[in-house]
Amino acid sequence: MDAITEQQSQWFAMRDLKRANAKNPAYKQLAADGFQVFTPMKTQISVRSGRRVREEIPFIRDLLFVFTTRDRLDPVVARTDTLQYRFIKGGSYCEPMTVRSADMHRFITAVSLMQQPNYVALSEITPQMYGRSVRLVCPGPMDGYEGHLVSVRGSAKKRILLEIPGLLGLIIEVASPDYLQLL
Repeated sequence: MDAITEQQSQWFAMRDLKRANAKNPAYKQLAADGFQVFTPMKTQISVRSGRRVREEIPFIRDLLFVFTTRDRLDPVVARTDTLQYRFIKGGSYCEPMTVRSADMHRFITAVSLMQQPNYVALSEITPQMYGRSVRLVCPGPMDGYEGHLVSVRGSAKKRILLEIPGLLGLIIEVASPDYLQLL
């Protein structure tokens, strides 16, 4: 988490308190207002008017990330009752949670390269699943990414957990164990 500076753009973790079936959720509203927004999405099959429809919905309904300055975001939060900052537990009073730009860029790049991103809430990862620190050494945009090995019972494939600290994880399958370097 970065220290807050008033002039520098950074990734703010936000909460959207609108209902799940809202027509204009905060991530759409903020994107329409010109903000750079990232919301982890998953595919869900729903039934609408008797037909099965594939749709993209947020993985965690109330989680979104906004890249901007605090000065620009404060007026939007003040006029929108259902939009809130996420605050750091145990931090100073009303200190918004932010994510380092490098971590967020790495996470967004990994998600964009995956056909079906496999998100996990960090509370779902048990200590038995959490393995050694590794670095990917492979050709392509994910070269140099660091994470932790994740073991899934009954699977021979290697998986790495990339994290947005304290919020969300992404599990990446590694094509070959030769692409892993232990740290």
